[in-house]
Amino acid sequence: MSTASSTSSVSVIVPCYNAEATLARTLDSCIAQPEAAQIIVVDDGSTDASLDLAHAYARRDARILVLTMPANGGAARARNWAALHASEALIAFMDADDDYLHGALAAACAYLSDHPHEASIRLDVEFAGFPAEIVSHPDFARHAAVLSNTVPSGLVIRRPVFVLFGGFPDDAFFRRNGGEDGAFSWALLKAFGNRRLIDGKRVRMHYHHGIHAERYFRIEMGMQPRDEADTDEAFRLSRHFVDTALNAVATVRGLQVLA
Repeated sequence: MSTASSTSSVSVIVPCYNAEATLARTLDSCIAQPEAAQIIVVDDGSTDASLDLAHAYARRDARILVLTMPANGGAARARNWAALHASEALIAFMDADDDYLHGALAAACAYLSDHPHEASIRLDVEFAGFPAEIVSHPDFARHAAVLSNTVPSGLVIRRPVFVLFGGFPDDAFFRRNGGEDGAFSWALLKAFGNRRLIDGKRVRMHYHHGIHAERYFRIEMGMQPRDEADTDEAFRLSRHFVDTALNAVATVRGLQVLA
């Protein structure tokens, strides 16, 4: 693949579980991105009409590939499986209840084209429809910036880096509680940096009851207590993932390359 194509086209991965109410909005936003050369919808054992909707979109747009997981295994596992089918050198992730804003992937591709030695770039996130007590909190902007550094829907990464890391960690704890994206971001930060474009919002996360982002905001803003046992376990698993990823990077850097 040429250098030009590697930084101007993207495989967008959309893990989907019972998202029939939001999937069309998500896919419309992906289709509207000219840089989305491939859009992989991976259904994670949905019991609603999500899979039928994904197939309907695939019949309308040849860029869309629909995969199905044998059983529900969580978003991390679905993303990792789909990444094995990615055709482009850049991979982006878009949750089935989020969407891209105009020019999102163009900005990411331009940045990575201009910075060929950087592993990834993140897009800034707009948190739409979140409760007023959260968005009006004096520390909302600071916590929103921190969360934007971990949201999978804001990540555009070079495929070899994602493969080198082994994908997102899919421990059962993360599947129940979330946090696999934080572990991945920590590893990315330690190995290559975790830069984010802050000149404009390019991804929209829509609020719904039970969303992990709300729990993060409420804990960090002192609105609900932190479970110390969960915090300790999340840190332990994340530290293990970071160490494993850094060891993989060190191993590859130490290999002899024969021209």
